[in-house]
Amino acid sequence: MIYVSSSCVKNNKIKDSVQELAGNGFKNIELSGGTEYYENFETDLLELKDKYNLNYRCHNYFPPPKKPFVINLASLNDEVFQMTFNHLKKVISLSERLGANKFAFHAGFFVDIRLGEIGKKLSRDDLFDKEKSIERFCSAYMMLKSQAKNVSLFIENNVYSKTNAEVYKGENPLMMTNFSDYRSLKEKIDFNLLLDVAHLKVSTKTLGLNWESEFENMINESNYIHISDNDGFHDLNSQLAKSSSLLSMLRQSDTKNKDFTLEIYDEMNAIKKSYEVLFEAVS
Repeated sequence: MIYVSSSCVKNNKIKDSVQELAGNGFKNIELSGGTEYYENFETDLLELKDKYNLNYRCHNYFPPPKKPFVINLASLNDEVFQMTFNHLKKVISLSERLGANKFAFHAGFFVDIRLGEIGKKLSRDDLFDKEKSIERFCSAYMMLKSQAKNVSLFIENNVYSKTNAEVYKGENPLMMTNFSDYRSLKEKIDFNLLLDVAHLKVSTKTLGLNWESEFENMINESNYIHISDNDGFHDLNSQLAKSSSLLSMLRQSDTKNKDFTLEIYDEMNAIKKSYEVLFEAVS
């Protein structure tokens, strides 16, 4: 099944993003960041779900918190950690009410990222004790998992850019940016991987790893995949092209029983073309 992220279109209210995507024929919509909080958004979503016969999934920053902050389940700042934990609990409950059976959020960070810097050049701050951060993340994840009765939880790999490697002088401030990180975390907790292939493409280039090998290893571990393309240096959320190496690698992979979400930040025609290219590659 192929979903389209609500973040592909730019609106202040989630109802307008869903309406735009549904009006263009998309039935499977992943509710993501980029919109503002407003009262009664849930009523709007349920009405649109019935009107267009939609399937939903929630992702990371949806619904948008009333007070914006950067989600970090590995934070050693108690306030940030508690806000994150409470947000994720609310999303699990919302997912159940929306009939969404999967919910994914990003692996944690070893530093609290400032508003406006997520996915961009970070300011340099002292890193947390990594072992303590990972321990807190794992403990919290298991608590969330125990509360998610009808929703499967997934953890998404982070994107580690060359720019941020330079800021942190080669010390990685992010959890789970490659296959080795994934295996290490998997040894500590049993979890599902949401593989963001665009994140992986950038991270492998930064870390000097083999992109094709990392892709093959990680796609075999995941049945839920975020997809867009980029130049290997920045997470650009570019459209998919038939001739790209990414699509070639995807065609050679076993994509049976895998769900995909398009994260293409472009005009509607580019989103539709990317959907067609992806559908052809995985069918």
